[in-house]
Amino acid sequence: MLADCLLIIAIAFGTALAGEGITWLLVYRSDQYKRLKAEMDKKTKKLEKKKQEVGDSADKNTKKKLEREEERLKATNRDMSMFKMKSMFAIGLAFTALLSTFNSIFEGRVVAKLPFHPIGFIQGLSHRNLIGDDMTDCSFIFLYILCTMTVRQNLQKILGFAPSRAMARQQSNNPWAPQQSQMNYLR
Repeated sequence: MLADCLLIIAIAFGTALAGEGITWLLVYRSDQYKRLKAEMDKKTKKLEKKKQEVGDSADKNTKKKLEREEERLKATNRDMSMFKMKSMFAIGLAFTALLSTFNSIFEGRVVAKLPFHPIGFIQGLSHRNLIGDDMTDCSFIFLYILCTMTVRQNLQKILGFAPSRAMARQQSNNPWAPQQSQMNYLR
């Protein structure tokens, strides 16, 4: 079981590294991405500076100017997301094939024991394709997903591809944006 766990961690690390490599080839090294990233950083810093200068005591005109700046920043963020989409599509197709291959290799094998009983909707994923009623048995797919989420986030921070703190703060003000983790130990 330990060998399976270590193999799955290595697979997750390898696929995350491959994913970041593909993203670097298709997105991060392009001039358009560099331009959009620089523009986004500039707009984010400008907006943060204006918000600090104005504070809470802003008149209507100042608030409208801030809202326009936020809209411009959102538009740039949307452009950057659309530019990254081609890379995400290629990675998604490649990793779906890899995932099905690895899933068939580990089918029916308990790869780890969970120290807790998962809640209802997670049990379907954590106990997928396993025989028996012990819900602390962990399948490949559950461990792989957990490892990939952890490794990829930290790998992006280490390689410098994660969004800047100022941009993350701007996204955290947006209720529709994905929430950032509270663990900022690598920033």
